[in-house]
Amino acid sequence: MAEYFVHESSYVDEGAVLGKDTKVWHFSHVMSGAHIGERCVLGQNVNVGARAVLGNGVKVQNNVSIYDDVVIEDDVFCGPSCVFTNVINPRSFVERKDEYKLTTVRKGASIGANATIVCGVTLGKYSFVGAGSTVTKDIPDYGMVYGNPARLQGWVCLCGEKLEEYKCPTCSKSYEKKDRGLKEI
Repeated sequence: MAEYFVHESSYVDEGAVLGKDTKVWHFSHVMSGAHIGERCVLGQNVNVGARAVLGNGVKVQNNVSIYDDVVIEDDVFCGPSCVFTNVINPRSFVERKDEYKLTTVRKGASIGANATIVCGVTLGKYSFVGAGSTVTKDIPDYGMVYGNPARLQGWVCLCGEKLEEYKCPTCSKSYEKKDRGLKEI
């Protein structure tokens, strides 16, 4: 018996890998070659490309397509209808499958509803992308971005709360500035 759940209206192609306790809900499609870790949840109408990789504990809300060459690390949250791209200059009449750009979403990051992640960027560990934002550049670890284009607006704690002078008002964790963003101290 399978160690994961796939709703009867969904398709998981032969050759796709689903981890233990992962759930694939209504009208979703996981393509052959995709790798999905343990304890993931794919909401309604989610598409996962053949070269997409999802770590453990990833939550993908409804209406999200995770295309080839998108790598999502552990404990990432992808909000409803957020968008990943994989070609920088698409044309319907020009095939650019050999030009896909790697997009990486680091451990614990959160992406708000209807955000667009343009290919080729890295979202840092525990970063936070506001709803409706368009991300065109890398986001540092613990960085909070929003807007169109998304810009660094502050910093967030591991728990998701906005930091005040590098300290969390909710859980009292403290951080210091490093090359790639913040680091917990």
